[in-house]
Amino acid sequence: MDTVFGLNWGVIALRGALAVAFGLYALFAPGLALATLIMVFGAMVLVAGLRRRAHQRPIGAIVVEGIVCIAFGLLALLKPGATAVAWLYVVSGFAVVSGVLHIAAGVRLRREWPGEWVLIFNGILTVVFGILMVLLPWAGLLSLIWLIGAYSLFFGILLLVTAFRVRAAWSGGQSPRPAR
Repeated sequence: MDTVFGLNWGVIALRGALAVAFGLYALFAPGLALATLIMVFGAMVLVAGLRRRAHQRPIGAIVVEGIVCIAFGLLALLKPGATAVAWLYVVSGFAVVSGVLHIAAGVRLRREWPGEWVLIFNGILTVVFGILMVLLPWAGLLSLIWLIGAYSLFFGILLLVTAFRVRAAWSGGQSPRPAR
């Protein structure tokens, strides 16, 4: 077994446990989880905007990126509601554009494969989802938080399973079977 994985199984398990905890937090306290996500996003973007390596001369694009990151980070920290709504509009806009592209691809596919309706139906549902998120913004944000929570919960469970499998193989001196 790879020494790096074997020695760091605890880090994998900790990451899994944190993902499970956040997933449960998002599912059972979505309003607080949304605020937490926005604050963490704001802090991370603000830190990214403030970073600068002392041994490098600033490049114009990097300076502009830093200014944009600082502006978005401050916006997220000072106006979390506006940040949440902006996030919602980006996701809903993506859903509408993606849905329209699915419909177009489905119509084109129908010319070659009569009776194909699944891709068109998928596109229609995606467009409706995007429009509903704009019409009902707080319900849209709530559904996004629930999706993030469910993903985080399952991701964390899978990481925990992986960590304990690595630990068992590492402590037993076994090497996992190669993939075929």
